[in-house]
Amino acid sequence: MVAPGRPVDPVVATRAGAFAAIAYPEVELVFHPQCFLSEGHFAGPDAARAAALVEVANDPGYDAVWFARGGYGSNRLLAQVMPQLAPAAARKIYAGYSDMGFLLGALYARRIGRPCHAPMATDINRAGGDATVARTLGWIARGDPQGLEPDLGQRPAAAFNLSILHALTGTPFLPDLTDHVLLIEEVSEPLYAVDRMLFTLAHATQLKGVAGVRLGAVSDIVANDPPWGETLETMILRWCGEMGVPYLGRARIGHTQDNHVVPFGIA
Repeated sequence: MVAPGRPVDPVVATRAGAFAAIAYPEVELVFHPQCFLSEGHFAGPDAARAAALVEVANDPGYDAVWFARGGYGSNRLLAQVMPQLAPAAARKIYAGYSDMGFLLGALYARRIGRPCHAPMATDINRAGGDATVARTLGWIARGDPQGLEPDLGQRPAAAFNLSILHALTGTPFLPDLTDHVLLIEEVSEPLYAVDRMLFTLAHATQLKGVAGVRLGAVSDIVANDPPWGETLETMILRWCGEMGVPYLGRARIGHTQDNHVVPFGIA
């Protein structure tokens, strides 16, 4: 467990560890001390967060890297972390979502390990959080498909927070998503900002060849003044039309208790 963005509340570590010990006794959750550092917004300075991630990723004693929480900051580590990853890093699962999409995308672009968009330890604090984090623990520990997004199908898939995907566009850290079904979700944005990011998605040359788009939860929407006046379905249908790809319906991902696991590639 590392925290490439914001710090972890020690209560989260206690609750997640206790739940794992009971429900998944074959799993040992190890919270790196870096998780509890604090420097302004971040869980320690950039150098400390990068060093912790490289240490855990390159240690063959760990089978997976489960990002403890999101919050802005993981993008600041990419240029430093990616060149330092050793062969042991390629044998791990990497699980997280939200801001951790920067790392998941960069890892997938370089075919390092098995990244998956999945609930994080901090989700233990949600109502019904035990069931939420169990999806990730079940997938990591047992390959349990019950926690997977239920309509992944046979095509390769990738899932991102829309703001993170928008920020990755035009960078070398965005993976080639040709023939992938792209699942997107968003939180705490006004709908005009969602519409603006969908414009980038629709016209980004790096995303040409996507097989289709699915829309996850768009939660905690910031009110527009005046009211926006368009539904999410209207917006996504319009931009998928301009992108020239089918809109494939809703997905059970997002900043909610219903967030499910989406392995990048073929599940």
